[in-house]
Amino acid sequence: MSQTGFLPSAPLHPPLCANLLWPLDSDLTRTWARVNLISDHSSRRSETSVLRFSKRVDYGLMAIHYVAFHQHHAPVNAKRIAEDLNVPAELMAKILQRLAKRKLIKSLNGPKGGYILARDPGEIKVGEVLHAIEGPLRIVRCYPGLCCPQLRTCAIRKPVWAIQASIARLLDTMSLEEMIGLDEAAPEPAELTAAPS
Repeated sequence: MSQTGFLPSAPLHPPLCANLLWPLDSDLTRTWARVNLISDHSSRRSETSVLRFSKRVDYGLMAIHYVAFHQHHAPVNAKRIAEDLNVPAELMAKILQRLAKRKLIKSLNGPKGGYILARDPGEIKVGEVLHAIEGPLRIVRCYPGLCCPQLRTCAIRKPVWAIQASIARLLDTMSLEEMIGLDEAAPEPAELTAAPS
């Protein structure tokens, strides 16, 4: 099992509310896939995304991404993060506390205190951030150990489990450093959603 708890028993769904292109591993033919994920808890059902993260996961990824970018100048306080990312301050404070509890970021006290990364960006995995915010995330409810009324008659559960495992591997191996690099190279959302010519 990975340190984030996603494998083998916890599948997932892949960040930021911006659309990113994520490189998939060799199991998925090394192609590029568009990721715009939000969770089953979300009410945004009109969106075209199939796999979904909650807003809290979006905000958690945005927050740690923000800290990574700005910590070199000075620790970043929760109020500034919330204001710059346009996230409710109380919600952002709770998200930052969860990230700190998992030792992904750490808080420095004092007048100029705030948050910095607890480890190098290359050592922090995206899967760790997701697990810190919401725990194990699942695409479907029939993953091993869960009850499903169609379990005995379903013919697609194993392929779906394989998909979940592949996504879990991606999240558990992609670092914050890689995510930042992909963000810099990612096209604007309009480029991703434009209809093919």
